[in-house]
Amino acid sequence: MKKPSKLIRNTPAEEDEIARGIAADPDTFVPSDEQFAQMKRRGGRPKLANPKEAVTVRYDADIIERFRASGDGWQTRMNNALRDWLKTHHV
Repeated sequence: MKKPSKLIRNTPAEEDEIARGIAADPDTFVPSDEQFAQMKRRGGRPKLANPKEAVTVRYDADIIERFRASGDGWQTRMNNALRDWLKTHHV
């Protein structure tokens, strides 16, 4: 059995009243299509030279516990520990 919606929609008369209020507001600004196009975000964040890659890895609980106990940034420290290990070991 589907629950009835709790959303109470405005009547057409209420919508008209809201629209009139918006039109009468001196602070209302409706940009032209050209102005709107200039406001749009383009591209987002710059691409990283070496982006991170999401993977699923299983570590022993005590290893994760030790890194987490060191506070915020534990994943970065774990990454750096692996990087340091790679400097001294041939894989």
